[in-house]
Amino acid sequence: MIEVKDLVFEYPGKRALNGVSFRIEPGNITALVGPNGAGKTTLLRCMAALEVPLHGEVRIDGENINDDPRACHRKLGYLSDFFGLYDELSIRQCLLHAAASRGILASEQARVVEQAAIRLDIADRLEIKAGALSRGLRQRLAIAQAVVHEPQILMLDEPASGLDPEARHSLAELFLTLRDQGMTLVVSSHILSELDEYSTDMLVLREGRILSHDLIEQPSAKTVNLQLSLSEPCCGLQTLLSGLPGVSAVNGDDSSAIISFSGDVAAQHQLLKSLLGQGLPVCSFAEQQRNMQSAYLESVRHEEQREGVQ
Repeated sequence: MIEVKDLVFEYPGKRALNGVSFRIEPGNITALVGPNGAGKTTLLRCMAALEVPLHGEVRIDGENINDDPRACHRKLGYLSDFFGLYDELSIRQCLLHAAASRGILASEQARVVEQAAIRLDIADRLEIKAGALSRGLRQRLAIAQAVVHEPQILMLDEPASGLDPEARHSLAELFLTLRDQGMTLVVSSHILSELDEYSTDMLVLREGRILSHDLIEQPSAKTVNLQLSLSEPCCGLQTLLSGLPGVSAVNGDDSSAIISFSGDVAAQHQLLKSLLGQGLPVCSFAEQQRNMQSAYLESVRHEEQREGVQ
Protein backbone atom coordinates (compact mmCIF):
# COMPACT_ATOMS: atom_id res chain seq x y z
CA MET A 1 0.00 0.00 0.00
CA ILE A 2 1.11 3.58 -0.77
CA GLU A 3 0.03 6.33 1.62
CA VAL A 4 0.71 10.03 0.98
CA LYS A 5 -0.11 12.41 3.83
CA ASP A 6 -0.12 16.24 3.85
CA LEU A 7 2.62 16.47 1.22
CA VAL A 8 4.00 19.96 0.57
CA PHE A 9 6.76 20.74 -1.93
CA GLU A 10 8.09 24.14 -2.97
CA TYR A 11 10.31 25.45 -5.73
CA PRO A 12 11.68 28.99 -5.39
CA GLY A 13 8.64 31.23 -5.65
CA LYS A 14 6.16 28.41 -6.29
CA ARG A 15 4.34 25.84 -4.17
CA ALA A 16 4.13 22.78 -6.44
CA LEU A 17 2.29 20.51 -3.96
CA ASN A 18 -0.06 21.85 -1.31
CA GLY A 19 -1.25 19.39 1.34
CA VAL A 20 -1.60 16.34 -0.93
CA SER A 21 -3.06 13.22 0.74
CA PHE A 22 -4.32 9.89 -0.67
CA ARG A 23 -3.95 6.11 -0.48
CA ILE A 24 -3.31 3.57 -3.24
CA GLU A 25 -4.16 -0.05 -2.57
CA PRO A 26 -2.00 -2.95 -3.86
CA GLY A 27 -2.85 -4.22 -7.33
CA ASN A 28 -4.28 -0.92 -8.60
CA ILE A 29 -3.35 0.95 -11.75
CA THR A 30 -3.78 4.55 -10.64
CA ALA A 31 -4.00 7.29 -13.27
CA LEU A 32 -2.51 10.60 -12.17
CA VAL A 33 -4.09 13.28 -14.34
CA GLY A 34 -4.19 17.06 -14.52
CA PRO A 35 -3.13 19.98 -16.71
CA ASN A 36 0.49 20.88 -17.39
CA GLY A 37 2.02 22.43 -14.29
CA ALA A 38 -0.41 20.69 -11.93
CA GLY A 39 2.45 19.02 -10.00
CA LYS A 40 2.21 15.48 -11.40
CA THR A 41 5.94 15.00 -12.03
CA THR A 42 6.87 16.54 -8.68
CA LEU A 43 4.43 14.23 -6.90
CA LEU A 44 5.83 11.15 -8.64
CA ARG A 45 9.41 12.16 -7.80
CA CYS A 46 8.46 12.64 -4.15
CA MET A 47 6.74 9.24 -4.14
CA ALA A 48 9.87 7.68 -5.64
CA ALA A 49 12.11 9.22 -2.95
CA LEU A 50 13.91 11.33 -5.56
CA GLU A 51 12.80 14.62 -3.96
CA VAL A 52 12.44 15.50 -0.27
CA PRO A 53 9.19 17.35 0.53
CA LEU A 54 9.04 20.47 2.67
CA HIS A 55 6.35 18.83 4.78
CA GLY A 56 4.39 15.59 4.95
CA GLU A 57 5.37 12.03 4.20
CA VAL A 58 5.08 9.12 1.80
CA ARG A 59 4.81 5.61 3.22
CA ILE A 60 5.12 2.29 1.41
CA ASP A 61 3.90 -0.68 3.43
CA GLY A 62 3.86 1.58 6.47
CA GLU A 63 7.50 2.74 6.18
CA ASN A 64 8.45 6.36 5.57
CA ILE A 65 10.43 6.32 2.32
CA ASN A 66 12.72 9.21 3.36
CA ASP A 67 13.93 7.29 6.42
CA ASP A 68 15.69 4.84 4.09
CA PRO A 69 15.45 5.89 0.40
CA ARG A 70 17.67 3.03 -0.78
CA ALA A 71 15.34 0.43 0.74
CA CYS A 72 12.44 2.24 -0.94
CA HIS A 73 14.17 2.08 -4.32
CA ARG A 74 14.38 -1.69 -4.02
CA LYS A 75 10.58 -1.82 -3.78
CA LEU A 76 9.76 0.41 -6.73
CA GLY A 77 10.65 1.21 -10.31
CA TYR A 78 10.46 4.71 -11.77
CA LEU A 79 10.52 5.93 -15.37
CA SER A 80 10.66 9.66 -16.06
CA ASP A 81 8.98 11.32 -19.04
CA PHE A 82 12.40 12.01 -20.60
CA PHE A 83 14.72 9.02 -20.38
CA GLY A 84 18.01 8.11 -21.98
CA LEU A 85 19.41 4.79 -23.22
CA TYR A 86 22.93 3.70 -24.04
CA ASP A 87 22.47 3.50 -27.82
CA GLU A 88 25.69 1.57 -28.44
CA LEU A 89 24.78 -1.15 -25.95
CA SER A 90 22.57 -4.12 -26.81
CA ILE A 91 19.30 -4.66 -24.99
CA ARG A 92 20.98 -7.40 -22.95
CA GLN A 93 23.86 -5.09 -21.98
CA CYS A 94 21.44 -2.29 -21.04
CA LEU A 95 19.50 -4.64 -18.77
CA LEU A 96 22.67 -6.10 -17.23
CA HIS A 97 23.88 -2.58 -16.45
CA ALA A 98 20.49 -1.72 -14.88
CA ALA A 99 20.58 -4.90 -12.80
CA ALA A 100 24.13 -4.25 -11.57
CA SER A 101 23.33 -0.60 -10.72
CA ARG A 102 20.47 -1.81 -8.51
CA GLY A 103 22.75 -4.09 -6.55
CA ILE A 104 21.54 -7.40 -7.92
CA LEU A 105 24.08 -10.18 -7.30
CA ALA A 106 26.15 -11.20 -10.34
CA SER A 107 24.85 -14.75 -9.98
CA GLU A 108 21.26 -13.49 -10.35
CA GLN A 109 21.74 -10.93 -13.11
CA ALA A 110 21.26 -13.25 -16.09
CA ARG A 111 18.01 -14.57 -14.62
CA VAL A 112 16.45 -11.16 -13.87
CA VAL A 113 17.52 -9.83 -17.29
CA GLU A 114 15.83 -12.75 -19.02
CA GLN A 115 12.72 -12.34 -16.87
CA ALA A 116 12.48 -8.59 -17.56
CA ALA A 117 12.92 -9.18 -21.30
CA ILE A 118 10.14 -11.79 -21.28
CA ARG A 119 7.83 -9.49 -19.31
CA LEU A 120 8.32 -6.68 -21.83
CA ASP A 121 8.19 -8.99 -24.87
CA ILE A 122 11.71 -8.12 -26.07
CA ALA A 123 13.40 -11.45 -25.31
CA ASP A 124 13.89 -12.14 -29.03
CA ARG A 125 15.80 -8.86 -29.51
CA LEU A 126 18.39 -9.07 -26.73
CA GLU A 127 21.36 -8.65 -29.05
CA ILE A 128 19.99 -5.63 -30.92
CA LYS A 129 21.54 -2.25 -30.06
CA ALA A 130 19.29 0.19 -28.26
CA GLY A 131 20.02 2.85 -30.89
CA ALA A 132 18.40 0.68 -33.59
CA LEU A 133 15.04 0.33 -31.78
CA SER A 134 11.77 2.01 -32.70
CA ARG A 135 10.18 4.51 -30.29
CA GLY A 136 7.82 1.86 -28.94
CA LEU A 137 10.59 -0.69 -28.37
CA ARG A 138 12.79 1.95 -26.72
CA GLN A 139 9.92 2.57 -24.32
CA ARG A 140 9.68 -1.16 -23.56
CA LEU A 141 13.41 -1.36 -22.92
CA ALA A 142 13.22 1.62 -20.57
CA ILE A 143 10.37 -0.02 -18.63
CA ALA A 144 12.30 -3.31 -18.57
CA GLN A 145 15.22 -1.45 -16.97
CA ALA A 146 12.81 0.03 -14.40
CA VAL A 147 11.45 -3.41 -13.40
CA VAL A 148 14.61 -5.53 -13.77
CA HIS A 149 14.92 -5.72 -9.95
CA GLU A 150 11.32 -7.06 -9.75
CA PRO A 151 9.76 -4.20 -7.75
CA GLN A 152 6.31 -4.18 -6.12
CA ILE A 153 5.46 -0.73 -7.50
CA LEU A 154 6.05 0.89 -10.89
CA MET A 155 5.71 4.66 -11.43
CA LEU A 156 5.67 6.07 -14.95
CA ASP A 157 5.57 9.72 -16.03
CA GLU A 158 3.86 10.24 -19.43
CA PRO A 159 4.89 6.77 -20.72
CA ALA A 160 2.87 6.99 -23.96
CA SER A 161 4.25 10.35 -25.06
CA GLY A 162 5.28 10.22 -28.71
CA LEU A 163 3.92 6.71 -29.34
CA ASP A 164 1.62 5.88 -32.24
CA PRO A 165 -1.89 4.45 -31.53
CA GLU A 166 -0.80 0.83 -32.02
CA ALA A 167 2.14 1.23 -29.64
CA ARG A 168 -0.11 2.93 -27.06
CA HIS A 169 -2.54 0.01 -27.18
CA SER A 170 0.35 -2.42 -26.79
CA LEU A 171 1.55 -0.43 -23.78
CA ALA A 172 -1.93 -0.60 -22.21
CA GLU A 173 -1.94 -4.39 -22.57
CA LEU A 174 1.51 -4.48 -20.99
CA PHE A 175 0.34 -2.51 -17.94
CA LEU A 176 -2.58 -4.91 -17.44
CA THR A 177 -0.16 -7.86 -17.65
CA LEU A 178 2.15 -6.30 -15.05
CA ARG A 179 -0.84 -5.69 -12.77
CA ASP A 180 -1.92 -9.33 -13.19
CA GLN A 181 1.59 -10.36 -12.18
CA GLY A 182 1.13 -8.57 -8.85
CA MET A 183 2.55 -5.13 -9.55
CA THR A 184 0.95 -1.82 -8.46
CA LEU A 185 1.23 0.95 -11.06
CA VAL A 186 0.96 4.75 -10.93
CA VAL A 187 0.79 6.31 -14.40
CA SER A 188 0.87 10.04 -15.08
CA SER A 189 -0.66 11.23 -18.34
CA HIS A 190 -2.73 13.99 -19.90
CA ILE A 191 -4.08 11.67 -22.64
CA LEU A 192 -7.24 10.53 -20.85
CA SER A 193 -8.50 8.27 -23.64
CA GLU A 194 -5.52 5.94 -23.31
CA LEU A 195 -5.91 5.70 -19.52
CA ASP A 196 -9.45 4.36 -19.94
CA GLU A 197 -8.00 1.10 -21.27
CA TYR A 198 -6.29 0.03 -18.08
CA SER A 199 -6.81 2.32 -15.06
CA THR A 200 -8.64 1.16 -11.94
CA ASP A 201 -8.77 4.60 -10.29
CA MET A 202 -7.98 8.23 -11.08
CA LEU A 203 -6.28 10.94 -9.03
CA VAL A 204 -7.07 14.43 -10.33
CA LEU A 205 -4.35 16.97 -9.49
CA ARG A 206 -4.73 20.69 -10.10
CA GLU A 207 -2.52 23.54 -8.91
CA GLY A 208 -0.78 21.21 -6.49
CA ARG A 209 -3.96 19.93 -4.81
CA ILE A 210 -5.97 16.71 -5.16
CA LEU A 211 -9.43 17.50 -6.56
CA SER A 212 -10.71 13.92 -6.43
CA HIS A 213 -9.72 10.26 -6.19
CA ASP A 214 -12.31 8.26 -8.12
CA LEU A 215 -12.81 4.58 -8.81
CA ILE A 216 -13.11 3.96 -12.56
CA GLU A 217 -16.15 1.75 -12.98
CA GLN A 218 -15.61 -1.47 -14.90
CA PRO A 219 -18.41 -3.19 -16.85
CA SER A 220 -20.41 -5.58 -14.66
CA ALA A 221 -23.89 -6.82 -13.92
CA LYS A 222 -24.56 -4.00 -11.42
CA THR A 223 -26.65 -0.89 -12.05
CA VAL A 224 -25.92 0.89 -15.33
CA ASN A 225 -27.32 4.00 -16.97
CA LEU A 226 -29.07 3.36 -20.27
CA GLN A 227 -29.75 6.19 -22.69
CA LEU A 228 -33.03 5.89 -24.60
CA SER A 229 -34.15 8.14 -27.47
CA LEU A 230 -37.43 8.03 -29.41
CA SER A 231 -38.06 9.16 -32.97
CA GLU A 232 -41.24 10.92 -31.78
CA PRO A 233 -42.55 11.87 -28.31
CA CYS A 234 -44.50 9.42 -26.16
CA CYS A 235 -46.77 10.95 -23.51
CA GLY A 236 -46.05 9.51 -20.05
CA LEU A 237 -42.73 7.93 -21.06
CA GLN A 238 -41.17 8.26 -17.60
CA THR A 239 -44.16 6.63 -15.88
CA LEU A 240 -44.12 3.77 -18.37
CA LEU A 241 -40.39 3.16 -17.90
CA SER A 242 -40.57 3.34 -14.10
CA GLY A 243 -42.92 0.36 -14.02
CA LEU A 244 -40.59 -1.99 -15.91
CA PRO A 245 -38.56 -4.73 -14.13
CA GLY A 246 -35.01 -3.73 -13.17
CA VAL A 247 -35.63 0.02 -13.56
CA SER A 248 -34.84 1.98 -10.39
CA ALA A 249 -34.87 5.58 -11.64
CA VAL A 250 -35.71 7.55 -14.79
CA ASN A 251 -34.71 11.08 -15.81
CA GLY A 252 -35.79 12.77 -19.03
CA ASP A 253 -38.85 13.89 -20.97
CA ASP A 254 -41.30 12.39 -23.48
CA SER A 255 -38.64 12.04 -26.20
CA SER A 256 -35.59 10.73 -24.34
CA ALA A 257 -34.59 9.34 -20.96
CA ILE A 258 -31.69 8.11 -18.85
CA ILE A 259 -32.68 4.83 -17.17
CA SER A 260 -30.95 3.40 -14.07
CA PHE A 261 -31.15 -0.32 -14.72
CA SER A 262 -29.98 -3.38 -12.77
CA GLY A 263 -29.07 -6.28 -15.04
CA ASP A 264 -26.55 -7.76 -17.42
CA VAL A 265 -26.56 -7.44 -21.22
CA ALA A 266 -29.14 -10.21 -21.55
CA ALA A 267 -31.49 -8.31 -19.22
CA GLN A 268 -30.87 -5.14 -21.22
CA HIS A 269 -31.87 -7.02 -24.37
CA GLN A 270 -35.14 -8.08 -22.71
CA LEU A 271 -35.81 -4.48 -21.66
CA LEU A 272 -35.36 -3.25 -25.24
CA LYS A 273 -37.54 -6.08 -26.51
CA SER A 274 -40.26 -5.03 -24.04
CA LEU A 275 -40.07 -1.40 -25.14
CA LEU A 276 -40.41 -2.34 -28.81
CA GLY A 277 -43.23 -4.74 -27.93
CA GLN A 278 -45.17 -1.84 -26.42
CA GLY A 279 -44.88 0.08 -29.66
CA LEU A 280 -42.33 2.68 -28.58
CA PRO A 281 -40.53 4.24 -31.60
CA VAL A 282 -37.01 3.56 -30.26
CA CYS A 283 -34.27 5.09 -32.39
CA SER A 284 -31.35 4.63 -29.98
CA PHE A 285 -30.73 2.50 -26.88
CA ALA A 286 -27.24 2.20 -25.37
CA GLU A 287 -25.34 2.17 -22.12
CA GLN A 288 -24.15 5.59 -21.06
CA GLN A 289 -20.44 5.27 -20.39
CA ARG A 290 -18.73 7.33 -17.69
CA ASN A 291 -15.18 7.49 -18.98
CA MET A 292 -12.13 9.24 -17.57
CA GLN A 293 -12.73 12.33 -19.68
CA SER A 294 -16.20 12.87 -18.21
CA ALA A 295 -15.04 12.01 -14.68
CA TYR A 296 -12.15 14.49 -14.96
CA LEU A 297 -14.33 17.30 -16.30
CA GLU A 298 -16.88 16.58 -13.57
CA SER A 299 -14.17 17.00 -10.91
CA VAL A 300 -12.99 20.27 -12.47
CA ARG A 301 -16.54 21.65 -12.71
CA HIS A 302 -17.22 20.71 -9.09
CA GLU A 303 -14.06 22.52 -7.97
CA GLU A 304 -14.93 25.62 -10.03
CA GLN A 305 -18.41 25.67 -8.49
CA ARG A 306 -16.95 25.30 -5.00
CA GLU A 307 -14.53 28.17 -5.62
CA GLY A 308 -17.40 30.29 -6.97
CA VAL A 309 -19.38 29.84 -3.75
CA GLN A 310 -16.50 30.91 -1.53
